[in-house]
Amino acid sequence: MIDSRLLFDLAVGALALAGWFAAYGVVRLVTRPVTATPAPATMELGPEPPAVVSLLVNRWSVTEDAAESTLLDLAARGFVELRQPGDDPMETTLHLPSTPPDDSGLRPYERQVLDRIRGLAVHGVLPITALTFRDPARAKEWNKRLSAQVIADARAAGLSRRRFGPRVGSLLAAAALVAGVIVGLAAGHHGSWRQAADNRGLAVGFITFAVLSSIAGLSPGERDTPLGRQVAARWLGVRDWLRGHEQFEQLPPASVAVWDRYLGYGAAVGATRLTSAVLDLGLGDRTRVWSSYGGVWRRVRVRYPWFWPRYGQSMPRLLLSAVIRLVVGGFLLKVFGPSFDLSPSASYPFVRAFTLVVDGIVVVAVWVLLSGAWTLLRGLGDLVTERTITGELLWVQVWKSKAQGEGQPSRPWLHYVAVDDGSGDRTTAWGLPSQWAGDCHDGDTVTIRVRPWSRRVVSLSVVGHRRTRRLSGSDTR
Repeated sequence: MIDSRLLFDLAVGALALAGWFAAYGVVRLVTRPVTATPAPATMELGPEPPAVVSLLVNRWSVTEDAAESTLLDLAARGFVELRQPGDDPMETTLHLPSTPPDDSGLRPYERQVLDRIRGLAVHGVLPITALTFRDPARAKEWNKRLSAQVIADARAAGLSRRRFGPRVGSLLAAAALVAGVIVGLAAGHHGSWRQAADNRGLAVGFITFAVLSSIAGLSPGERDTPLGRQVAARWLGVRDWLRGHEQFEQLPPASVAVWDRYLGYGAAVGATRLTSAVLDLGLGDRTRVWSSYGGVWRRVRVRYPWFWPRYGQSMPRLLLSAVIRLVVGGFLLKVFGPSFDLSPSASYPFVRAFTLVVDGIVVVAVWVLLSGAWTLLRGLGDLVTERTITGELLWVQVWKSKAQGEGQPSRPWLHYVAVDDGSGDRTTAWGLPSQWAGDCHDGDTVTIRVRPWSRRVVSLSVVGHRRTRRLSGSDTR
C-alpha cells in the first residue's frame, strides 16, 4: 500500500516541475514573433539586403529564400551573370565576369554565396542546376553558417533579437533554481521519514536545476523588435506591389537583367514562384511548399506527423492494438498489482531489487492499460468525426515501407499527402494508403475523406486537372 507521505512528496515535486514548465510555456507564448501588418503597396526598396528581408517577412525565421535571393541580388549588382539560352529556365547558366566589381564591401553571407559559385564554376561558367549540394551534412553546415550570419546582420541593424533575452533567461534560470530546491527538499523529506542513510535530496535538486536551466538556455530562435516590425511592414508593402504585376511570379532567373534588384527582393518576400523553383542550392525545404489553390501562388508550411504510432493507422489496427493493450495491462496489473510497494522495507538486497522490478512492471501495466483505453475511446471518436477536405495536392512521398519477403526490396504501404484547402498558410500532412498514391499527382485538386485523430485518409478522388510543377519537363522541387 502506498504511504500518504510518499504521495505528498511526489505531489510537491510534480507541482514544482509543472509550475516551471507552465512558466516556460507562457514565456514562449509571450515571446512569439509578431506578424507585421503590411504597409500600403509601394515600389520603393529599402537599404536592407534581401537575406535580411527574407528573415523579417518569414516571422523572423531564416529560410531557403535567404540564399536564393542573395544570389539574385549578386547578379543584379554585377558579380555574376545569369543567361538562359533557350525556353527552359532549367538551362540557365551562371557566368563570372572577367572584371568583377569590388567585393570588399560584401556582407559575410553574400561572400559565402559568391564563393560557392566561384568554387564550382569551370572556366567561369556554372549550370544553375550544379549549385545543388550532394552531401546533406555539408548542405546543413553551409546553411547553418549562412543563417547565423544573416541573423547577426539583422541584430546589428536593430531588426531582430534573441527570443529569450538575458532578462528572460535569468528569470527562467531563477525559476529553475526554485523548482530544483523544492524537488530536492521533497526528495530529502522522503529520505528522512524512511530513515535512509543515503539521502540524495541535494543531488536530486541539483540535477533538476541543471536539466531545467539547460532547457531554458536552448535558443528557440529570433523575435521581432519595434524597428523590425516597422521595416517588415514596409517590405510586405513591396511584396504586395510586386504581386500586383501578374507576370512577376512567372519570371525566370535570367530576367534579373531587366528587373534588376526587384527580382532578388521578390524572391526574398516570396513573390517569385518560377525563379524560386528553379534556384536550388540543395537547401530545399519540403515543409514550405508552393500552392496556387484559390488563384494566388503562396507558400504553405507543412507539418509531417510521425512520432505517435496512431498516425496513418487504419481503424482495425488501432482498435486491435487498443484491445491488446487493455488485455495485457489488465493481466499484468492483476498479477503484480497486489505486490506493489514504492517503499520496500526488506533488509535483503535481492528482495528489495525484486520489489522494485515488480513496482516497475505495475507502473508499465498502468500506462499500457490507460493508453489502450485512450486509444479505444479516441479511435471510436475518430469514426464519428470524419470530415471531407477539398484542395490542392502539395506533396506526396513515401512515409512507411515493409519488406516483401526474404531477399526482396521493401515496398511502401503508407504515403504522406499534404493538401492545401485555402483555409490558411499552414497544414498537416495525412497518411495515405500507398495503393492510392499513384492515382494523384502534385498540383491535382483532390477531395479526401479523413479521420483527424489518426491522420488517416479513407477515400481520395481527383476532381480537378493537374496544375503541373514541372518546367519544360524538368522537376524543380
